[in-house]
Amino acid sequence: MTIIGKIATMFAIRKEQPELLIAQAKAFSRQVPMMYLVVLVNAFALAYTHLESAPKALTFGGPLVLTLACAVRMLSWWRLREQAMDADRALKMLSGTVRAAGVLGAAFMAWSLSLYPYGDAYQQAHIAFYMAITVIACIFCLMHLRPAALIVTAVVLAPMVLFFGFSGQTVFQAIAVNVAIVAAVMIVILLIHYREFADLVAARVEAQKLSDDNDRLANLDSLTGLPNRRRFFREVDLHVARAREEGRGLFVGVLDLDGFKPVNDAFGHATGDRLLIEVGRRLEAFDARPLFAARLGGDEFGLIIDASLTADEVRQLGRSLCDVLRQPYRLPGVTAQVAGSIGLCPFPAGGDTAEQLFERADYALYHAKQNLKGSAVLFDERHEADIREISRVEQALRRADLVREMHIHFQPILDTAGGRTVAFEALARWSSPELGDVPPGVFINAAERSGQIVQITRVLVQKALSAVRNWPMDMRVSINLSVRDIASMETVEEIIEIVRQSQVAPHRIDFEITETAVVNDFDQARAALAAFHALGARTALDDFGIGHSSLNHVRLLPLDKLKIDASFVSDIDHHRPSEDIVKTMLELCRNLRIDCVVEGVETDVQRDKLTSLGASYMQGYLFARPMPASAVADWLAGESRRKIRAQRTKAVVRPAWDEEFGLQGLG
Repeated sequence: MTIIGKIATMFAIRKEQPELLIAQAKAFSRQVPMMYLVVLVNAFALAYTHLESAPKALTFGGPLVLTLACAVRMLSWWRLREQAMDADRALKMLSGTVRAAGVLGAAFMAWSLSLYPYGDAYQQAHIAFYMAITVIACIFCLMHLRPAALIVTAVVLAPMVLFFGFSGQTVFQAIAVNVAIVAAVMIVILLIHYREFADLVAARVEAQKLSDDNDRLANLDSLTGLPNRRRFFREVDLHVARAREEGRGLFVGVLDLDGFKPVNDAFGHATGDRLLIEVGRRLEAFDARPLFAARLGGDEFGLIIDASLTADEVRQLGRSLCDVLRQPYRLPGVTAQVAGSIGLCPFPAGGDTAEQLFERADYALYHAKQNLKGSAVLFDERHEADIREISRVEQALRRADLVREMHIHFQPILDTAGGRTVAFEALARWSSPELGDVPPGVFINAAERSGQIVQITRVLVQKALSAVRNWPMDMRVSINLSVRDIASMETVEEIIEIVRQSQVAPHRIDFEITETAVVNDFDQARAALAAFHALGARTALDDFGIGHSSLNHVRLLPLDKLKIDASFVSDIDHHRPSEDIVKTMLELCRNLRIDCVVEGVETDVQRDKLTSLGASYMQGYLFARPMPASAVADWLAGESRRKIRAQRTKAVVRPAWDEEFGLQGLG
């Protein structure tokens, strides 16, 4: 760059650095009043010393015009301080200051020197002092705006040095030399200070960018690009506070993907990640209403619908979002099909705090996945009543004497081909002194949600095995385990230790887990079943076909038995697809050389149909309802009096086992 180019750069405002412009404007706005105050006070002082010698137009008119000009500039900067600062406004104000510096500097210089002929030696010395000290003060105040400071120096000090340098007066010539040296030093200091100021601003900008990047990373899900769990809860707090202040409503939601786990397991984590990325893209593109979406973890997402909607409107919005998520996902090498279940909670009707809204939206999601999978459920007063009831059950469970209050009912599993009972399924029952007899579906769900299921399982396993010790040695027992029971090897080892201490041969025990337990953590489920196998117990997959069914699970898990869910049996006599599915699962078990138990057999027609398909192990109310441990001996004692015949015709007479032993009302 040439010398002229460098000089031009020194007198230019750096428009390409908006952060520097804003910093200069803010710094200068604090110094403007001081600069104009110095200029005007010194000007009035100079005018005062020339009142008697100079014309009134100079001593009164000059300061008055300059005062008005300074007042206009000060007012402009004062207004700037009241407004939000941006780069355009800063550039406009700084450019105006540079222009004003040249004009006002020339005006002050011309006015000052115009007084020179009218004064004596003292007054002329005052003019030199005024010009030198005022310009030095202005340079200090203009340090953050290099072009303005250099212009003032050039417009005022240069003419002053020349004027007094050629005045012929030795004192004035010395003053001119001194001012020139001081001005040169001041310019050097100005340039150094400006460079350091610019570097400081650049460093601060870089530090802010790093801070913003860190904040973005801390609040952003790295996979989908959506806000993460931390950002979501912060946004819920902000939205709730704003809605409360404005007296309006909004909705907090929780979304969970249905069918994601099988896709992830079958096609690998890379495909699962691509699917989640596409879900995030669809959530961002969903613009039916103002929607804030965040990834909470895994395949769970948080939603904020910041709009006052009716219940029907928000349900329709939820259905629309579910429809969007249900569309096929065309990924490299595979087209995946998943759906989304959504739980929504309204503010303020459903909750007053972010925590309440999220918890109740999560409960609505739980209800959706249990009853209306692939749809949106809005939390309402019915769910509120359910929560209160669950809370009562949970509190009663915490206070319960589990050993005394928990007991077991047993339901027979029959080999209809061989005409005999081969096992009993142990079913939990709870008689609470506070609540009475609590349905298993109620207290087991409450125990699973509260984490108490592990303690309950230990008690029930001990009670079940205690009863088994009184059974024939060839009679087996099936014991259900929950997701939490196999969630860690510690809990698995506790169950194994109970078996060892029970003195019941492990080969008489079948441990049953559901597909939900498998999907939750496949590797842990496989390790748990392997540990039970190593003990000598058998393992079974319960409710097969209604969860995230996967042949890969059946292939990789150490299983001895599948249990076909009752939902496939209820309509098997008139619904051909159910018949075909059961037939396929029976054939699968035969090919894998594992047992197959069909649950939920309630009519002769169902039994006959199953028999014709090749089923032999059955369980259901047709044969017996769950019975207390005390009734098992009578059931087994009457085995020889009961005739169990597996016929392939429809002319089978139903055995009157329940009537003979009076078991109709048990369980």
